[in-house]
Amino acid sequence: MFVLVDTTVRPATVALAEPENCARFHLAVTGGDEVAVREALASSDTGTLVDRDSAVVAVEAVRRLARGHVGDDWPSRFAAMLAYAEKKGWLTADGAAVQAHCEWQ
Repeated sequence: MFVLVDTTVRPATVALAEPENCARFHLAVTGGDEVAVREALASSDTGTLVDRDSAVVAVEAVRRLARGHVGDDWPSRFAAMLAYAEKKGWLTADGAAVQAHCEWQ
C-alpha cells in the first residue's frame, strides 16, 4: 500500500492506494509541489513531510483511509506490517506514526 498525494489538482488530494498490499509502504507524490504536499498531509491529518526523501504517516490515518476498502483480515496484516516497521526502527517511539520513503512522480 502507499499514500498517494496528488498535487496536480487543487487542492491536493490524499488517498491510500493498493490498501490490501501490506508488503510495502511508501508515500507517492504526483506533481512536484513540496509545499502542496506538506499542506495536504497536514490538512488531512495524515502525516508530515520530513524532507523530499521521507515522511511520517499517522497509523490512524492509514486505518481511516483503508476503512471500507479492505477485507476482514486486513487489521491483522497491517499489525504485522507495523511490527516489522517497529523492528526496523521505522515507527515513532509512541507507535502513532510510521516512516515512509517518498517517491516523486
